[in-house]
Amino acid sequence: MEKKQKNSILLAYIRQYRYLACMFGFYVCIFTVVFYLYHVETEAVLYAALLCVLLTISVLCVHFLIYRKRHLVWLNILENIEITDDLPNPKTLSEADAQEVIRRLKNSYNKKQTEWQQERQEHMDYYTTWVHQIKTPISVMRMTLQSEDTKENRELLAQLFRIEQYVEMVLSYLRLGSESTDFVFQEYKVDDVIRQAVHKYASQFIRKRIRLSYEPTGQTVLTDEKWLLFLLEQILSNAVKYTQQGEVRITMPQEKVLQIADTGIGIAPEDLPRIFEKGYTGYNGRADKKSTGLGLYLCRMTSEKLSHQIQVESEVGKGTTFRIDFRTREMTMLE
Repeated sequence: MEKKQKNSILLAYIRQYRYLACMFGFYVCIFTVVFYLYHVETEAVLYAALLCVLLTISVLCVHFLIYRKRHLVWLNILENIEITDDLPNPKTLSEADAQEVIRRLKNSYNKKQTEWQQERQEHMDYYTTWVHQIKTPISVMRMTLQSEDTKENRELLAQLFRIEQYVEMVLSYLRLGSESTDFVFQEYKVDDVIRQAVHKYASQFIRKRIRLSYEPTGQTVLTDEKWLLFLLEQILSNAVKYTQQGEVRITMPQEKVLQIADTGIGIAPEDLPRIFEKGYTGYNGRADKKSTGLGLYLCRMTSEKLSHQIQVESEVGKGTTFRIDFRTREMTMLE
């Protein structure tokens, strides 16, 4: 690899100075013709030519080494362009112009970056405030609907539950895309997090008459409780949404590999490779007309942030199985 790099630098050097080489060859031809016409002794010409060739080779070798050294300096700057402020002293006017262009571009980039961060923070603050404000009327609506147990009220409560989920997805989407995170990693009992998610969706299971089969895992994993809960809720949300009858099973068939399986409509084979893409709804989403294509995308983002691996298997008409592998890229707690 290093030899190949040297050859590429040498070729670039030759291409850059090819016009000087052509001019040198042209001058040699002129002197050869003049010496021939004036009958200069061949021995004297050859001796002078040899001295010139040796001197030229020596100068070219030194010049090439300097050329290569400066090229490597620029390569190092390119690799660390975001943190590098000092540029090497320019040797030519064109190099000085190029460095000035780089400085101005970087200043412009820093300015745009600052403006973007401020704008993003303003959006984050706005949506955070909006989420907290919208929760108040949602709570009032919930209390009003729970005051009377009717079929209509139960249906409205179910739709209100979906509204709450979408509101939480908005905030989670912004937080996951933010450079600053609120992750708190420590050892948590998986069962405690699972029970929170199951309790939240209990009314949805009852409403759709879907059986829940849950086997306590007894496992403790290194994760963030709040974001793991969000991940489980998104998977359960999909399971309830696309399961019309049957059951949802939560087990841990392998150590630190959580499995959530449903007997829903399943996912088409051609959709499986793309279900975690942003905005991709697939056949089921297009048929349902209500899918946002964000739920599983947020699942992938969350699992990556938590350093867990999420996998999915599915068969149309038989159901879907999600697996969360807590062993993948296992992290070590700092002492």
